[in-house]
Amino acid sequence: MADLPFGLLAALVGLIGGLALGLAARLGQFCTLGAIETAVYGDDQRRLRLWGIVVGVAIFGTQLAARQGLIDLPQTMYHQFAWNPLSSIFGGLLFGYGMAMAGNCGFGALVRFGGGVLRSLVVVVVMGLFGFIALSGPLAELRIALFPQRLAAGPQGITETAQRLIGLSPMLTASLIGLAAVIWALAYAPLRQSPRMLFWGAVAGLSVVWAFVGTTWLNINSFGEVGVEGPSFTAPIGRTLIYLMTSTAGGLTFSVGSVAGVLLGALAGSTLRGLFRWEACEDPRELGRQVGGAALMGIGGGSFGVPTMSLFNVPIHRAVATAAGFGVIIAVPSVIGFLLVDMETAPPFSIGAVNLVAFGLVIAMTLITAPYGAALAHRINAKRLKRIFGFFLILVALNMLRKVAGL
Repeated sequence: MADLPFGLLAALVGLIGGLALGLAARLGQFCTLGAIETAVYGDDQRRLRLWGIVVGVAIFGTQLAARQGLIDLPQTMYHQFAWNPLSSIFGGLLFGYGMAMAGNCGFGALVRFGGGVLRSLVVVVVMGLFGFIALSGPLAELRIALFPQRLAAGPQGITETAQRLIGLSPMLTASLIGLAAVIWALAYAPLRQSPRMLFWGAVAGLSVVWAFVGTTWLNINSFGEVGVEGPSFTAPIGRTLIYLMTSTAGGLTFSVGSVAGVLLGALAGSTLRGLFRWEACEDPRELGRQVGGAALMGIGGGSFGVPTMSLFNVPIHRAVATAAGFGVIIAVPSVIGFLLVDMETAPPFSIGAVNLVAFGLVIAMTLITAPYGAALAHRINAKRLKRIFGFFLILVALNMLRKVAGL
C-alpha cells in the first residue's frame, strides 16, 4: 500500500465513496430532483425528508471526525476562499434551472447512465465540458469579474460564526443542526416505516465523512499533493473526461474514482433491483433536442476542449487531436439512440433514423481528408493555431446566439 501512487490511493477513496452513493441512489431512492418531484406532484415526502438523514449524518460525522483530528477542515477549498453570497445565489439558481431542463443533476445523470439510460451520457458530457468552461475556460474571466474570489481570512461557516457570536463550540453547533435535520426527517411517519431508505440515507451521509477522512490522511502523507475534498459532481465530471482523453493532462484523482464509483454503484444497484435496461428516447424530437444541444456545445467537443486542455499546459497540437475524441463520447450514445428510433418514412438502406449510405459517404470523406487536415495543423505554429481556434470559437458562440434569437 505504501508503494502505491497517492493519485491512485485518492482514486480508490473516491471509488469506495462513489460506490456507496451510487448504491444509495438506486437502492435507497436518493435523488435531489426526484425528491422534489415526488413531494410536489406525488404527495410523498419520503425522498425529500431523506435529505434530513443524509445531511444530519454528514454534518455530525464530519465535525466529530474533525474534533478527533481525522479531518482537516481548514484545508478544504470551502474554508480557503471567502464565501460570496451573490455567487452562491446566482450559481444555485442557474444550476437549479438547468437541472429542471435536463431532468437530472450531474450525480443523477451518472446514476441513470449507470442504469442504462443512454441519453444521460449526453447530459454528463455537456455538463462536464461546461463546468470547466466556467471554471478555467473561456468563461472563467467573466465569472471572476462578476464574482471575484478572495482568500478567506480564516475558517468560515455556521459553526465558526456561532462560536464567534455566541460562544458555542463547533461540535455543539454541528450536533444541534444535525439533530434538527434528523428529527425533521423522522417526523414524517412514512419515512420512519421505510427502513431501507433510512439505511441508505445514513450510508450516503457516511460517504461524505469517508471522503473527507480519506483525503485528509492522503493530504498529510503526500505533503499536500492530494487536496482535502468531499464528493461533488460538476468539476469532477470534467476532470474525469480529461483523464479519459489524455491521462498526461490529468491523472487518477479522487474525482475520477468518485465518478467511476457512482457509475458502478448505480449499475450494481440497478441490477440487484432488476431495473437495468438500455434506454434511448421514445420521442425522436426529444432526442433530437438533446443531441442537437450537445452538438452545439462543442461541435464535437473540440472547440471547448482545446482551450480547456491548453490551460492544463497540453501542447496545442496534442490538444486539437485529443479534443477530437470528445466527439466520439458525445456521438456514440446519440447514434445508438437514433438507430433505435422507429421512423415511419425513411430513405432506403436506413436503420432507424440512420441512413447507411450517408454514413458511408461521411466516413469515406473523413478518411480521405483527415491526413490533409493533420498535416496542415502541424505546419502551422502553435501561437497561430491557438488564434485560429479562438476565432472559430467566437463564430460558434455567435451562431448559437443567432439560433437562440431565432434569426
